[in-house]
Amino acid sequence: MEKPAIEGGKPVRKEYLPYGFHWISEDDAAFVSKSLLSGWITGGPAIEEFEEALAKYVGCKHVILVNSGTAALEIAVKAATSPNKKIITTPLTFVASANSILYNNSTPVFADIDAPTFNLSPAAVITQISRAKGGVDAILPVHFAGQPCKMDEITAIANEHKLKVIEDAAHALGAEYKGKKIGSLKSEATCFSFHPVKHITTGEGGAVATNNEEVAHKARLLRNHGLDKSSQQRNSSTAPYTYDVVTLGRNFRVTDFQARLGLTQLKNLDSFIKRRNEIAKFYLKELADSPWLTLPHVEKEVKHAWHIFVIKLNLDKLRVNRDKIFAALRAENIGVNVHYIPVYKFTYYKNLGYDEKQTPVTEKVFESIITLPIFPKMTHEDEVDVVNAVKKVLAYYAK
Repeated sequence: MEKPAIEGGKPVRKEYLPYGFHWISEDDAAFVSKSLLSGWITGGPAIEEFEEALAKYVGCKHVILVNSGTAALEIAVKAATSPNKKIITTPLTFVASANSILYNNSTPVFADIDAPTFNLSPAAVITQISRAKGGVDAILPVHFAGQPCKMDEITAIANEHKLKVIEDAAHALGAEYKGKKIGSLKSEATCFSFHPVKHITTGEGGAVATNNEEVAHKARLLRNHGLDKSSQQRNSSTAPYTYDVVTLGRNFRVTDFQARLGLTQLKNLDSFIKRRNEIAKFYLKELADSPWLTLPHVEKEVKHAWHIFVIKLNLDKLRVNRDKIFAALRAENIGVNVHYIPVYKFTYYKNLGYDEKQTPVTEKVFESIITLPIFPKMTHEDEVDVVNAVKKVLAYYAK
């Protein structure tokens, strides 16, 4: 049996393969340079142009562009909910999801996940609403890995209990639920991220998508210091110098050249998602017979955007734990990752009194998950290397 590199064998590949990577073309760079040479570096027309293009793609009325997905979540929560309330979300997510609730003086309440999809469990949401005994104002589902949550069930729960819904769709730009794009559903707001490992990038960036006029209005104020006028409105030749600050906002503005990068990237979004699906299909086929792992489950009513590809190790059939497999795959120069460390495990949240007792499924899932590389710029040779490394390492450590 071939030894893994970590045990003294030869690595599957010479160059390190990251789990995610952006794709910026020469055409993208040329398009962005037009903003750098224009009269607008920030606050200019490219921002509104990208917002309109994204709104058309998603199928919503309003898009508010900001400087990160985290900023999008913060202002969406602020615009759509009341302070000093409880908001139910998943613990299996990047910490920004829960932080956005704390930023707004509300309390995250962690509900457990469904094991097949790793998405927020509607049944667990109902349980937490019952335990909370009042004070719950919203549900914040996260479309894990790019697979939409059970939004009909979550929306029904929200309607029954008069709650708002804010979707964290950082993984799910281009994903669909029952034939409708994420961002076009009945939620108060949907938040996207344009970080370099996401489906398209603006360097750093994010957006709030909404069909709610009031939420859109508040979000635009909140991203720009609470000012009642935009940069373009204040800088025209006939504009007075006066403006008003009508609420306590942030500086979450984005630059024009970031918006232009978003515009040109958006043209390639569907091809990027198609390539991600091809890679996922290859993994699902080539690893289907492995007794040492469980592959991702995809619901029939969704179009998966495949931001990440997460396998679950069958630890009862292995001699070592997840962390050893993780280290062994990294030694093969396969840039695996873990998505995610549950939020309540971080020191800050432990100090707030959170623990794992109410989320046993999350605990069980966390100890056995590993994320495999998946991004459009991967070659077929890269795909093969990933599969070969996984098979090699798991076979070596099998019981």
